[in-house]
Amino acid sequence: MKKRAIDPKNLNGPQKAAIFLLSMGEERSSEIFKRMSEDEIKRVATKMAEIEQIPPEALNEVMDEFISNFNDQNRLVVKGDAFLKNVIGKTTDRATAESIFREIEDRKHGLPFVWSRDVDVTTLISNIEGEHPQTIAMIMAYLPAEISSEIMMSLPDERKGDIAIRIAQLGKVPDETVREVDKALHAKISDSGASGAEAGGLQTLVDILNNCDRSTEDIIMETIEDDHGDMANDIRGMMFVFEDLSKVDDRGMREILKKVESQQLVLAMKTASEEMKQKILDNLSKRAAEMLLEDLEVMGPVRLSEVEESQQGIIRAAKELEAEGTIVIGGKGKEDVLV
Repeated sequence: MKKRAIDPKNLNGPQKAAIFLLSMGEERSSEIFKRMSEDEIKRVATKMAEIEQIPPEALNEVMDEFISNFNDQNRLVVKGDAFLKNVIGKTTDRATAESIFREIEDRKHGLPFVWSRDVDVTTLISNIEGEHPQTIAMIMAYLPAEISSEIMMSLPDERKGDIAIRIAQLGKVPDETVREVDKALHAKISDSGASGAEAGGLQTLVDILNNCDRSTEDIIMETIEDDHGDMANDIRGMMFVFEDLSKVDDRGMREILKKVESQQLVLAMKTASEEMKQKILDNLSKRAAEMLLEDLEVMGPVRLSEVEESQQGIIRAAKELEAEGTIVIGGKGKEDVLV
């Protein structure tokens, strides 16, 4: 990882926090990380990973904000990468830690639109909604799926299907085109070749759809079905929905349930099929199953969006376990289960 020189006179907030945590040691830093949000960890962790040496003047500049009469003339030598891995590993689960390190690597390599993760999604939407559909599709293909999903849901219904098809068919985009759009959009938001990289594709679209609400998914799939029947079939085969969890074996289901809060589970079961409900109940203790049924019985009307959000949260937990190799799940209509 490329290390950057520290300018003691121009330290920003994340840099100060990174210097402070590095000087505090792993144990104390771990305790502090436990009280930070994932976004805060990512911002500070990125700066920590860039640091190899902390000049005395930078250390003093930071410590003077917390402690008076602090003066260390010795240069503090630290191994930011190793320190960071130890601290993050002690304070987050494996999937979250891997997500943080992926983002750090993305930022290190200056990937297109990586800065968008620090921008309010509403601002991002307002600055791209007037662009050509092909440009919007390209931008969404490079953004994290959860951000692209919010953008997709905000688009007018008549544009969703068209842009979804463009994402699926995007393919290779010249580097210079990507960089130009990246630079122009970044500048716009900041003010309010031969080579190329693969972007878009069916998996990108499936990831986006899996994070969209049901109405957006239905609109997009209807449009794709009308014009690209084979593509629609491929997408349905790759998508994963809450009911597909019933195909996971009992051991896998118990692993999933360990990662789910009881209230989230109650909400998710509100619209679940009898088969899905029974699958869940069979993998809970007798007392836990009784309490779940009681909570479900007394639950009043809830918004469908809340139910879908809870179901998506459980799906994300399942996918995290699959990424770790703990369970195996298949897409909609597939029979892939753990054996």
